[in-house]
Amino acid sequence: MKYRSVFDIIGPIMIGPSSSHTAGAARIGRAARHLFGREPKYAHIHLYGSFAKTYKGHGTDVAIIGGLLDYDTYDERISQSLVTARKNGMKIRFHEEDAHTDHPNTARVKIGDDDGELELVGISIGGGKAEITELNGFELRLSGSHPAILLIHNDRYGAIASATAILAKNQINIGRMEVSRKAQGEQALMVIEVDQNIDDSILDELERADHITQVAKISD
Repeated sequence: MKYRSVFDIIGPIMIGPSSSHTAGAARIGRAARHLFGREPKYAHIHLYGSFAKTYKGHGTDVAIIGGLLDYDTYDERISQSLVTARKNGMKIRFHEEDAHTDHPNTARVKIGDDDGELELVGISIGGGKAEITELNGFELRLSGSHPAILLIHNDRYGAIASATAILAKNQINIGRMEVSRKAQGEQALMVIEVDQNIDDSILDELERADHITQVAKISD
């Protein structure tokens, strides 16, 4: 693993007790919240491997829910996130899964409300870092450490060019980009990590671009 600074090695400012089981888990929950765009009414959390075995003692449960409440890793309110979420009307269920996964700290987060649903798979890779490896059936690799734009689009000629032209016009530099699709000519997902947070006006412009049907962002 490559580290960008000494702080990546030390780990993030965080509520304990574990960077991988707490801070990383909070980042997974917060990524789900940002991609969903609002606080969900229900959350089904499926935990695998080490997460499933130790989530209560290591605070993985409160961390993921804290992320869904948009708490950062260092927010002291994380310790009371389950209570707060339930007071807000969120219905929460945790599932301890026996299935083998590629990474020992894996969570599948299913959230939603009357207007929509979202499902993602996240892994906590250590040092408070997390990656999103699946979103609504699309495979991807999203670190959550940088601002990112996620674009659902029709798998058609010109969709990628439309998005990158808008970013270039607004002087947004692309750090990393990947595209995945479920089948040729069907729905596809574009993931673009950028160097700065994106204004909503740019998101609106992207949403109006050719072949793009849905836009979401993750801020740093």
